[in-house]
Amino acid sequence: MTQRWEKLGRLYTPESGDRHPKLISHASNPLAIHLDGDVYRVFYSGRDSQNRSSVGAVDIDIARRQVVTEHHEPFFEHGPAGSFYADGVSIGNCYRVGAARYILFMAWQAPRDQHWRGVIGRLAVNADLTLRLDGEAPLMAIDETDPVSLSYPWVQEEREEFRMWYGSTVTWDAGNAEMIHAIKVAISSDGHRWDRKGLAVPYEIGVAQAFSHPTVAKGMYGGLDMWFSYRAGTGQSYRIGYAHSADGKNWELDLDRAGIDVSPQGWDSEMIEYPYVFDHSDRRYMLYNGNGYGKTGFGLAVLT
Repeated sequence: MTQRWEKLGRLYTPESGDRHPKLISHASNPLAIHLDGDVYRVFYSGRDSQNRSSVGAVDIDIARRQVVTEHHEPFFEHGPAGSFYADGVSIGNCYRVGAARYILFMAWQAPRDQHWRGVIGRLAVNADLTLRLDGEAPLMAIDETDPVSLSYPWVQEEREEFRMWYGSTVTWDAGNAEMIHAIKVAISSDGHRWDRKGLAVPYEIGVAQAFSHPTVAKGMYGGLDMWFSYRAGTGQSYRIGYAHSADGKNWELDLDRAGIDVSPQGWDSEMIEYPYVFDHSDRRYMLYNGNGYGKTGFGLAVLT
């Protein structure tokens, strides 16, 4: 069935001026946690003058589409030199294990004279929605299944087990000056220890080969829906794509059903990426970024 996202406009952009040095620019990877009524705290990844990302937040009334509170201090900063998250923290989603809540993140590493790479770390979400690092080592590091780089995890509980969809680099260059960065899946019985199961969403060189930031939701007509960022390898910038699974294991790529694309002009006219899908008051919403990988802020769309 055809689906379409109606864009409701840009919600937030980091304005120049007296900003915290760790949140000078960008509001990438928006992640919404419900506060009360129509108000959500939207965490995002902001950057400092050296392009290292830390976690900021704004509280937004979804119904009025207005910022209620802009938090000027970062909720979590990238790590010191030598740490596994020294060069940035790009958040994925929030999930529960019993009474505890966690946010997984892509931890950036940019060793001198080497290609950047990522691993997956975890933040614990305190009762007051402050954040703290959960462990001094990555939750998921490079291994024989994922030997190059990891990115943007999404976790949810499905049929009494936890599933994590995450990005994994196959190669930095597939021969067309674009990487193959695929979406894989890992399974956990307790939400803490993960068994990697390999490729989840099929990729096709020249069509969709550089994936990132999956967001998964219950399908409107059964199964699971997934939206994600992708590049085709043709020189086109990020777009938002779509896949569907009847059983949560076998995914069918269906890019034409994403239901959202770049605008003719404005803040999301060049690229569109990093979707975050959530349900509120019987409606399905998507937070997403536009031009500049989040430099122009994030917007909101509603599924019609």
